Amino acid sequence: MTRRLSMDEAVGLLEGELGSGQRALDDLLTEDLWLGFLRFGRRLFDVPDTPDADGLLFQYGTHAFDGSPAFTLDLTRQFEISDSDGDHDHYVQVHCELGYGLAPALEALGSFDSWFFHDAGDDLEEWAQGLTERAAWATIHRLKPTEIRVYQEQV
Repeated sequence: MTRRLSMDEAVGLLEGELGSGQRALDDLLTEDLWLGFLRFGRRLFDVPDTPDADGLLFQYGTHAFDGSPAFTLDLTRQFEISDSDGDHDHYVQVHCELGYGLAPALEALGSFDSWFFHDAGDDLEEWAQGLTERAAWATIHRLKPTEIRVYQEQV
């Protein structure tokens, strides 16, 4: 039986997958980071045995979180955390957030989000392929982000 990873290891594992090509993060293109995120997404973690306890989120849009509007692609993994009785307590999200500044071609993409859950019976590779077949992917996949943030938060 394969050992399932602890959620406490998630940020370090994501950082490791993003840098697995031995290139500095600021040298990577969107596609490189996406492939690293998918490697991370294939890893199995020790999560509660409840629906939607381990999910991947691909979302983008133009936002003004910290001042000026900028286009952001957020690759997120969400884990459910249960209390001692096995009931839902909260979620932990591990983000790989890619910032690009603002350009008319990016702003024209609007916003989009898509979830994948490991227990839903869907195929991760099909989900990923569907995202890369979107017209927006042709615009962003060869771009070099101006900012890359990897972090964890409780939601």
